[in-house]
Amino acid sequence: MLNGFSFGSYYPGDSFVHKMDPRAKLTFGFIFIITTLCAGHFVALGGIAAFVVLFYIASRIPFKQCLQSVAPLMAIVLVASLLNLFMVDEGETLFQLGIIKITQGGVYQCLFIAARVTLIMLTTSLITLTTTTLNLSEALEAMLMPFSRFGLPAHELGMIMGIALRFLPQFMEEFACTYHAQMSRGAGLSSSPVKGLRMITSMIIPLFTSAFRHAETLSFAMDARCYHGHVGRTRLHPLAFGWRDATSIGVVAILIAVVVCLNTFVTAPVF
Repeated sequence: MLNGFSFGSYYPGDSFVHKMDPRAKLTFGFIFIITTLCAGHFVALGGIAAFVVLFYIASRIPFKQCLQSVAPLMAIVLVASLLNLFMVDEGETLFQLGIIKITQGGVYQCLFIAARVTLIMLTTSLITLTTTTLNLSEALEAMLMPFSRFGLPAHELGMIMGIALRFLPQFMEEFACTYHAQMSRGAGLSSSPVKGLRMITSMIIPLFTSAFRHAETLSFAMDARCYHGHVGRTRLHPLAFGWRDATSIGVVAILIAVVVCLNTFVTAPVF
């Protein structure tokens, strides 16, 4: 269970995307997300999907790894799409049972939101798959550093993000171990709500206990190494922009132009 979880994990490689500056990848990822949110219909989402596929091909990440990185998070897609399915009341009624009503507009929004959120997850996953946790932390710190003169703790925020990304796969691995341990002791999922709640409780308590133990161990390790934040810290490989980042700027500019044109000249269906 959850052995294939890889969201937040780094997939080693030397591809075009792997060698991009992490600051550029974070910036382009943010632009991709904003552009996806601005897409007004499926045609625009299709154009964005083509660019996402292009970057995945350039990263040389196996399709199986791509699916494993987002599969555990598809519950978010399911919840977001179902909310729109039952909450949107536009167009012809397709099904109605009491207060439950499904319309053409609801089905359209359900599929549209599912596609949009999936593209956002794939974009975010590509960044974590092609960038090490250390580089992501350094990139975020470098991008926030201009705000440090106003009191923003840039280094601390970068460190928090790095630790969170590093703990995410480990947290899921602990969840899998706890699940199997409880199953070996005779605990089981049941159709009964009371027994199901007991099962969840028996997993959450040891899971959070383990998480707090790891956090405390990490704190002691940082203290033992005399960690004092960014004061006096140097880097073996300083971040630097290159020709790959310049090329990506052109690709992202084309993406924005394509989405703007599609939103302008293609009309979304009206129900």
